[in-house]
Amino acid sequence: MVKVIAIAVWICVATLGAVFYSFQAAGERGVGEKPKPMLGGLDYVKTEVISVPLIRNARIDGYFLTKLVYTVEPEQIKKLSIPAEALITDQVYSYLYSNPQIDFTKKETLDLDAFRAAIRDAVNTRVGATLVHEVLVDQVNFLSKDEIRDNWLRRRQEAGATASEMTKAFKSH
Repeated sequence: MVKVIAIAVWICVATLGAVFYSFQAAGERGVGEKPKPMLGGLDYVKTEVISVPLIRNARIDGYFLTKLVYTVEPEQIKKLSIPAEALITDQVYSYLYSNPQIDFTKKETLDLDAFRAAIRDAVNTRVGATLVHEVLVDQVNFLSKDEIRDNWLRRRQEAGATASEMTKAFKSH
């Protein structure tokens, strides 16, 4: 019986402490005021995977795949009349097609710092304001045409094996 009373008192004290703390935290920022964003008021926005076909000598050599994260001020991004992701995607295409010297089969020809800075600066110039503060690379890949074909053939063979196993199982029942 004493244990039950001690537990009840402990729960009451913990609840009162949590309520007191929440009122203190709310009082520091003001009633009805939105909480301040973390890290200086910038939002981190992720793009979907951006896939850019790389064309050389009138044929597709492969695909450049990237996923980016960019930092923006929430007030600035609300002023845009088109989605920010569309601007970022357009600038990735523009950068890759305006720099044909980049050879994705050789890692040393891709300067990620220059790539990030070029995307940031081009978007900010196009918008006419400092919209993007930083571009971060979440993922970068290059798939050659041969790798894509090999992956497609492997999936087709696996699907064919699965289909034949299902046919055998169906006929046996």
